[in-house]
Order: sequence, then structure tokens, then C-alpha cells
Amino acid sequence: MQYKVCVLGAGSWGSALAIALNHVMHVTLWGRDKDQIKNILASKSNVGYLPLEIKFPDSIQATSNLDLALQGSDLVLIATPLSGLRDMFLQIKSRYNDKLPDIIWVCKGLEVGSGLFPHEIARETFGKFENIGALLGPSFANEVAQGLPTAITLSSSNTQFAKKWISQLNGIPNFRVYANTDVIGSEVGGAIKNIMAIAVGISDGLQLGYNARAALMTRSLNELSAMVIALNGESKTIYGLSGIGDLILTCTGDLSRNRTVGLELAKGGSCEQILKNLGHVAEGVYAANEIYKLSKRLNVDMPIVDAVYGIIYENADIKQTVGGLLSRAPKFES
Repeated sequence: MQYKVCVLGAGSWGSALAIALNHVMHVTLWGRDKDQIKNILASKSNVGYLPLEIKFPDSIQATSNLDLALQGSDLVLIATPLSGLRDMFLQIKSRYNDKLPDIIWVCKGLEVGSGLFPHEIARETFGKFENIGALLGPSFANEVAQGLPTAITLSSSNTQFAKKWISQLNGIPNFRVYANTDVIGSEVGGAIKNIMAIAVGISDGLQLGYNARAALMTRSLNELSAMVIALNGESKTIYGLSGIGDLILTCTGDLSRNRTVGLELAKGGSCEQILKNLGHVAEGVYAANEIYKLSKRLNVDMPIVDAVYGIIYENADIKQTVGGLLSRAPKFES
């Protein structure tokens, strides 16, 4: 028996996961843009999100009709930007009575305004429903779509749910999925690493060298760990795929949107124009605001987050801000 999965979101990540999941499940890909879905069906590609040479298998269905997409699904995988997550949860809830499908999301960050992590939005929407989890870790969409080796984490407080789906997902060629129960730690790592990638992009854009990059990434782990502990997560999660793994990829990979934002900021570009030119969501920009506010509320010292926040939201001088980071008072390393 093959399960049926509905992938919500026809961007780069949703498209890549649809292609990967097609190896082990019946896949329906949903996108709200009717013209985009028509182009996918006609060309078997998703220009603007994935390279033209990456093709969708004929067996993948694509539709802009949400009712049709969800019909009969055993699993719903949400790959929209975080800004659309709450609406997707509500849309799913409104279409089912007592028997919800299993739900996994892959978006990272905090909801603008509420400052909630994805699992907190899920709890607000679904209450005690436990067949939910987050699929997080170092994974560029282009490489997943090409079938290149990837290892990520399915994080869920429901161990039976996690075991069920990692068993399925590990059937995908070159796709290794581990499980953990620390949803808080995993989502903190997924949110903050995007901010750190902006910081590293700024450092690289200023040509401060590899030593500075290594120092920033290493000190980033302290900030990640401090926030995880403040939120009652497990600090050891930060040293796994959804923490240091994702941090390394996002800070150093040329496909990283958040690193690109940092590189362009270092050239003197405005954040608004950079995001417009990027054409894709860079969650670190929004996460910087929400994590900054959260760190002040919880009294967590996060100097790198403070620096990125100042540059983006307070128009702080980049060179002075970086200089301030480098001239902080000496202290013991940890």
C-alpha cells in the first residue's frame, strides 16, 4: 500500500519535496496560482523556482483546487512560507471533522506579529491533536529535487507518528531522515540560523575573511543554545542536523537566500530592494525582528542577533556594528 501525500505550496521547496516523495507515495502538489499550475502541467517544470532541467514525473498530480488536492490524503505536507502556515492549518481544519490527516510542515521562523513558532501555531489551531511534526535540517531544494544526498530531521512529540513517517521517507533514494522529540529546539535552530546566515553574508561581503566567518558561526551556537534553554528545549538538539547542520549549510552555501541578503547589505543595498530582487522569501529578515523581541523579553544575550536587527531595522552603520561585535568586552568562551 502506498500512502497519498498532498504537498501544499508549489515553490522551490514544495516542488522539490513532491519530486522526492514521488518515489514512495502518491503525490498531489497544490499551488494557489492557477497559471503556475497550468505551466507545471504543460512543461513538467517549475521555472522561477527550480532549474529548467529538473522535471516533474508524469505520476505527480498538480492542482490549484485545494479540496481536490486534500481529498483522500494520508499526509499533508505544508511547504508554504511561514506567513501562510496559519491559513493552511485553518483550511485543513475546516475541511475535516474529527479525523484530520497527519500533518508535517517544513517552514522555518516565527510568525510576524504573534512571534509564535510553527508548533505553537499548530497547537492554537488543532489543540491536542498529536499527529503533527516539523521536517527540518540542511536541505537546499535544488539538490533534493536532483536526488543528491540529504539528511534531515523529523521532529515530533509523538514518537509513533515520527516512526511511521521516517520509515516511509527513508525509502526515498539518497534521502536520510532522523527523528527527535525536541520540536522547540529544532524550530529555534531553524529560525535563528537564518539570522546568522545574514550575519555571515555581511561578513563575507565586507571581505573580513574565513577566520571571521568561522568565529561568527561558532559564536552563533552559543546564541542558539541560550535561546533553546530559555524556551525549555534541549540544548543538545543544536548540535544535530536541525541546528549546526542547517547553520553550516545556510551560512556557507551559495544557494542560501539569507546569506545572499547579507552579501547585498554589505554592498550598501536596502533590505526592501534586496528582497524584491531576490524574488523569494528570506525568512531571516522577519525572524531577526521576532527573535530580537523574544530575546529581550526572556533576557537572553544575543549580540549577533542584535547586530543583524540593528542593521535591518534601525539602519545601523554596518562597519560600525561589525566593529562593535569585534570589540566586545573579553569573557570566558562559554
